[in-house]
Amino acid sequence: MGLERLGECGWQRGEVYFWAVAHDLPIDMTLPRALRLQQLVQPLEALMEGERSGWANLANAAAAVFSATGWHWVGFYVVDQAEDNLVLGPFQGPVACTRLFRGKGVCAAAWERNQTQVVPNVHDFPGHVACSSASLSEVVLPVSNAAGEVVAVWDIDSAEADDFTAADVEALEGLTAVVSKMWNAWTWAR
Repeated sequence: MGLERLGECGWQRGEVYFWAVAHDLPIDMTLPRALRLQQLVQPLEALMEGERSGWANLANAAAAVFSATGWHWVGFYVVDQAEDNLVLGPFQGPVACTRLFRGKGVCAAAWERNQTQVVPNVHDFPGHVACSSASLSEVVLPVSNAAGEVVAVWDIDSAEADDFTAADVEALEGLTAVVSKMWNAWTWAR
């Protein structure tokens, strides 16, 4: 797709890159974001069914959502049981905090409460951990193993305030359910 078709589909200049990256995913980049996320469920599940490495699967999940949305940062923090904190896992976006601790920030809240956290304005969240000053809104979804224990969180940041709709969150919860369902079948050797 060249820039000559830019106005034809209603895309803006910054969206061309994301369309090009997501081109190999069977999603329609002309659809609203929540519908694009819904379209990722089956292809992502199929992609992950053929791979045993949890690290590779988390990397592809982060890349797929990042490519389909253009959000500022999309990635995972994995529970480090020995250290009792969250350690940076596969992600797409700028450099991130390496470790996040209990009681501090949105990721810790999702981990400790085992509940999706939607933050329209990160500056209003008590104890927000600012890994990137460009992040203005955030959603964090807990990833659970077969026993229901939170084993990771899926952290998604936007450079726009109040950028996550209820439909976006519902679609992201569907994608997170796929990751959770497959978690125990994956290997974690590096």
